Amino acid sequence: MSLTIQAEDPDAPEIRALLAAGEAYAAALYPVESNHFLDVAALRRPEVAFYVARRDGRAVGCGALVRQENGFGELKRIFVDDAARGSGVGRRILTALEDHARSAGLVCLRLETGVRSDPALALYRAAGYREIGPFGDYEADPFSVFMEKRL
Repeated sequence: MSLTIQAEDPDAPEIRALLAAGEAYAAALYPVESNHFLDVAALRRPEVAFYVARRDGRAVGCGALVRQENGFGELKRIFVDDAARGSGVGRRILTALEDHARSAGLVCLRLETGVRSDPALALYRAAGYREIGPFGDYEADPFSVFMEKRL
């Protein structure tokens, strides 16, 4: 099976369905006020790079990089479909987003994820992300873990 990862428009129906699956997954784990999603309109802004992983043409994962000021970027909406979890898709999406960040001259990536998202936490830690306090507009939340990686 072939896996491709490339920038795509998040407004396509197949991608909207993938985003909705990610929202449902998070809603099953966390209260609504602890989910910090960017909607499709925000994902289409010029400062956002949105990537989709496709296995044999089918969208199985996605992730976004939001360029911030001062050389920072925030990772958002990283999600892998149930059928593709555990196969390295998440790692490949993360690598593509990090490569994009480096090529854009960013020096640091930050993210917010949930305390119950053990596979995501393991992925980020293995990739060199370290826990930090809340950043940007985030507030402390018992369900949130904030992380960063210097590039």
